[in-house]
Amino acid sequence: MPPAPQAPQSPGPALELLVHGVGGATPQEMLDDPRTVRVTGDATAAIYRRADDTDAEQHPERYRDRPIPEAYCWSNLTSGNGSRALWLLLLPFMVVNLAHWMRPTARSRTRAVRLYGVLVRLVALSLTVLLTAAACEVALDLAAWQCAGIPACSDQRSWLGFLSTSQGGWWSQPGRRLALAALVPTALVALLWFLSNRTWSAYESQRTLTGSVPDDDTYDPTPAPGGTTPPGVPALGRPGFWYGRRLVARLRAAHTAAGFLTVAASVAGAAARHDRAVTGPVPGFVGRLIEAALVLCALVVVWVVCRRGRSERRLDNSLDRALITYLPGVALGLLALAAAYAAWSRPEWVSSGALPGDPAFSFLAISQGTLVVVLAAVSLGLYRRTPEPRTVLYGMGGPVVAMLACALGGVMSGGVSQRVADWLDGPGTPGMGRSSVIPGPPVLLSWQASIIPVLLVLLALPALLLLVRTWRAARAMEPGIDREYAQEQPEPARTRRIARVQAAAALTDSVPWMLGPICGAALLLGAGAVIGAWVSGKVPGLAMKGSGAFLESVAQAAQSTGSWMVGLGFILFVTWGRRAYRDASARRTIGILWDVGTFWPRAAHPFAPPCYAERAVPDLTSRMSGWTGLTRGRLVISGHSQGSVLAAAAVWQLPAHTRSRVALLTYGSPIERLYGRWFPAYFGTGPLHVLHRSVHCWRNLWRATDPIGGRVRLDDVPGPEVDRGPLKDPLVYGRTPEHPLPEAILGHGDYQADPVFAEERAALLERLEPVVPRQTAGTDGVEAPQGQGSSGRSSG
Repeated sequence: MPPAPQAPQSPGPALELLVHGVGGATPQEMLDDPRTVRVTGDATAAIYRRADDTDAEQHPERYRDRPIPEAYCWSNLTSGNGSRALWLLLLPFMVVNLAHWMRPTARSRTRAVRLYGVLVRLVALSLTVLLTAAACEVALDLAAWQCAGIPACSDQRSWLGFLSTSQGGWWSQPGRRLALAALVPTALVALLWFLSNRTWSAYESQRTLTGSVPDDDTYDPTPAPGGTTPPGVPALGRPGFWYGRRLVARLRAAHTAAGFLTVAASVAGAAARHDRAVTGPVPGFVGRLIEAALVLCALVVVWVVCRRGRSERRLDNSLDRALITYLPGVALGLLALAAAYAAWSRPEWVSSGALPGDPAFSFLAISQGTLVVVLAAVSLGLYRRTPEPRTVLYGMGGPVVAMLACALGGVMSGGVSQRVADWLDGPGTPGMGRSSVIPGPPVLLSWQASIIPVLLVLLALPALLLLVRTWRAARAMEPGIDREYAQEQPEPARTRRIARVQAAAALTDSVPWMLGPICGAALLLGAGAVIGAWVSGKVPGLAMKGSGAFLESVAQAAQSTGSWMVGLGFILFVTWGRRAYRDASARRTIGILWDVGTFWPRAAHPFAPPCYAERAVPDLTSRMSGWTGLTRGRLVISGHSQGSVLAAAAVWQLPAHTRSRVALLTYGSPIERLYGRWFPAYFGTGPLHVLHRSVHCWRNLWRATDPIGGRVRLDDVPGPEVDRGPLKDPLVYGRTPEHPLPEAILGHGDYQADPVFAEERAALLERLEPVVPRQTAGTDGVEAPQGQGSSGRSSG
């Protein structure tokens, strides 16, 4: 009997999984169809298909010439409901969290790498203390101590009447006023804890796929003791990379405790100073005991922050429940004890002047500056050991961004203090002599505000040079553009416009060389502000009296301009957040900022906005693994802009047998131009080479007019080249029969409009190896293909 015929080999169905970029996109826009159906997911992030494609797997004959299109929409992870507008107030926390991921490349987890992480976490802790101290300055010092203690101020504020010393009520004693006002910063810390805990439950506490460790032949696949990932696996491919449950819980407990301790120190410190200076009803040693307990608890907080970093090589499901419960609880108990101690009756106690906030803010400024300098030394040492030429600022990107976070924190804390002081003082200017009613905020904040106009002047010089260089570069590009389009009679205006767009797109590569010197100048000027406030003890305008009319006028102008700009900056934050709460378009604009800044997990600051990739990457990985496992078909994941970074991160998490059926198509991608340069340890030359070797095939499209996307720069790898470009933009120079109207310059958008896109997508699918469908023996001996009967909804 002749052998039964075998089922013909079939490549199986093909799927194109589209991932949008920053700013978001609707499923209708991505699929170019008004009728779409959600295949899997929820209202926050989901996968959609056209209504006609929901049963595509049951009718593979319809899709022989094209892949099945699917769209993954994740924009609601960052710009969903109106409460996301409040994330603007968390901007310094988000920026310092980025600094953690910007460390230079290191071949092993050395002590320097651990020290880098510890330093960034300490900078993040100082920002929490700074924000809480600013809230204490407003509520305790300006409102409860200064304004309520001066009848000329409190009489003009009816809501402060029950605290006013002129009315002599129960709350009029300074300690009781401080204890009551402490509710404001305490509520702020509690709100930050609540937001962090809620987002932690929705993001970090969600389990990712297990066992998705790349087993590329460049690595030793032997598991380490305890089932951990082999040391050579890239960070983004480790099973615990997108699962920061334990670390974020520890950091949240420590930062919450630090906030409560800051409030407790502000309340108890004032009462303890009074008890040590006079003989009253409360012995002086009580205050010393409370302050000692606060110092001891603060040391425990610092130890918790320094003790443990991220756990990426394994899925760490454990929680330090005693720590995350008792540490904030003990700090809150000390705060309640401090409030009760301050509220003890002291009839002879009278508030005068201002609370001594300058030492606290000076200590924070000096600590932040010292940490940034040490961080810069560590970063430079790491870069020298493993230099990568494309790394920004010779590995100093992390310290520069950490300094930027400190500057933003200073602007926000100074801005709210200055504006509240001006509002309470009425027509006067706080701290400026006879016209003022209250002393105003700490002198250091005025000195820090005065350096802002100087920084703007310093920023204007390189910006002007950059504009001139861009204009000259555009002029130099014009002949090349005419040759590229083979124009015998070019139109000067058209050529000039294309050249300007290309030259402006190149400005992205110059940002580090502007940001670095400005942050360095901010560090030096900040040190000068601390020295000036400490030596003079007066605001700049008064400190320069007697130094000459010119210097005095310059100091007063810098102080008034800086104070106005700091206050304006804070008002803009509040206004923008309020508008975003009501306006969906403005909320989407803010979402773009979070799309870029919150890709990375919360490794340094637990109060930063949550990492959307901890939801998006497992979503994409699960979809690719599930669909290829059910259908044994081919899949091309197609990512634009930030979506290309998500696509690459998801491919890193795939097991090898799935990656053999997956192709990667990126376009407008910042994966090397931005991520590779700013985050070299994770997207540098080495990790990108590993990605290229591990994925079956990869193609990257880019344009010279694109200010965000660029080349991957893997020219030395064997096999087909990854990059294709620069693509023509616009597609045609002038009017043609096929394009009777002038074509737009697309820049960063609409790559699918280029015919090259469909050509490269088809080429990637052809390069994927055909897979023999699973066979089961039939009754007649003929084996039948399996796995072709799943619908789009069931394959999720």
